[in-house]
Amino acid sequence: MSTYSIKDLEQLSGIKAHTLRIWEQRYNLLNPKRTDTNIRYYDDSDLKLILNVALLNDNGFKISKIASMAPELMREEVMKLTDRSLTHDDQIHALTICMIEMDEDRFDKVLTTNIIKIGFEQTMLNIIYPFLAKIGVLWQTGAINPAQEHFISNLVRQKLIVAIDGQIPSVTGKKFLLFLPEGELHEISLLFASYLIKSKGHKVIYLGQSTPKDDLDAVYNLLEPEYLLTVMTTLPAGETAQGYVDMLSKKFSKSQIFVSGYQVVGQDMIFPSNVTQFNYIRDIKDVLEEIGEEVIEK
Repeated sequence: MSTYSIKDLEQLSGIKAHTLRIWEQRYNLLNPKRTDTNIRYYDDSDLKLILNVALLNDNGFKISKIASMAPELMREEVMKLTDRSLTHDDQIHALTICMIEMDEDRFDKVLTTNIIKIGFEQTMLNIIYPFLAKIGVLWQTGAINPAQEHFISNLVRQKLIVAIDGQIPSVTGKKFLLFLPEGELHEISLLFASYLIKSKGHKVIYLGQSTPKDDLDAVYNLLEPEYLLTVMTTLPAGETAQGYVDMLSKKFSKSQIFVSGYQVVGQDMIFPSNVTQFNYIRDIKDVLEEIGEEVIEK
């Protein structure tokens, strides 16, 4: 079971800590525990409750009414709202509850419903990515355990693979080589890039997680892709990131290289002429539009 500070509850629910304390005192809404050193903390049941309260309150339920609801009734009302609501925040709340409960069926239903309503790409950009960003911060601070993070990442990964398999490349499409540096395992952004590239009719050579340099060389020499794309979330880190980018630039000088991820975005790095940085992986859409125009002109 995970433990949360009141600031964690604020970040996940969007309800200010000051408001949570007032509700706690006035309506006995929460029952914080205390450590041996008398520090207050909350558990999974508290987080789930506050997420439900936030969702209901955002949709017009008065806090006095919410506080008097039995747990079964509150859950029923939340399920009704998330089934019919198109609000992104409501859907992110619903996914967060699924994560806390590790409810795979409900998680799948929320994602599938949104994909049907607004499409896969918009579901990724407006719901899944903000959701992953929210839980990512808490995972780094230890508020969410690795099992919960892996549970969610694997479910999202499955959806991405199914969506990618449904895309058919064009005969005139360009070749993109997608890979993660050796030791890098965070694959969601690379998979989404693969989906976007294939959805525009281009061919993707997908090497995936932790690609050794020798393997990268061998595939590049065999297939000679016009473009390479990698995401550096955790590795290479620090000063080694610049060296890795420089190595890619020199070794694959005939290709255009795209890089993204925490280790390059916002860092004080110098990018060679054949390397382009993406602040967000969705930025590749602009490049794909330019490539499409070039293909049409030819």
